Amino acid sequence: MLGFGADRLRADMNRLLALLFHQGVLDEQFLQLQQLQDETSPNFVSEVVTIYFRESEKLLTNLRELLSDRDFSDYKKMGIHLNHFMGSSSSIGAKRVKNVCVAFRAASEQNNRLGCFRALELLEHEYCYLKNKLHEFLQMEQQRIMGAGARYPIQN
Repeated sequence: MLGFGADRLRADMNRLLALLFHQGVLDEQFLQLQQLQDETSPNFVSEVVTIYFRESEKLLTNLRELLSDRDFSDYKKMGIHLNHFMGSSSSIGAKRVKNVCVAFRAASEQNNRLGCFRALELLEHEYCYLKNKLHEFLQMEQQRIMGAGARYPIQN
C-alpha cells in the first residue's frame, strides 16, 4: 500500500509541475534546480526556495515602501530592487514573476509612477500564486521524502 501512495504522490507532483509549466509560472531553470537535489542534500530545492521567498518578501516590502512615499522620486533605487528580484526569480525558474519584474522595471525607467503601482499589484499577485503553488509542491516533496525514508522492522 505504501508503494501506491508514493506513486500517487509522485503523479500529483508531476501534474502540479506540468500545470505550472503550462501556465508559464515556471521554466526549465526549476528543473535544473531539482537536478541538483540528491540523497546527500534531499532538501536542497526546499532550502533554496525558502531563501528565495524570504528575500522576495523583503524586496516586496522595499518596493511597497518606496511607492508609498508621496515624494518618491528614486526610480534608480527601485530599479536596483527589481534587478535583484529578477535575478533571484530567474535563478529558481519563476518565469512569470521575472517577466512582471521586467515590465515593472520598464515602468520605473520611464518614471511612470502609475505604471509602477500597477506592476507592483501584478507582481504581488504573481508572487502569491507562485508561493502558494510551490508551497503545495514542497509539502508533497516532503511527504515523498518522509515516505521514502520510512523503515519498518521486519517481523518474523
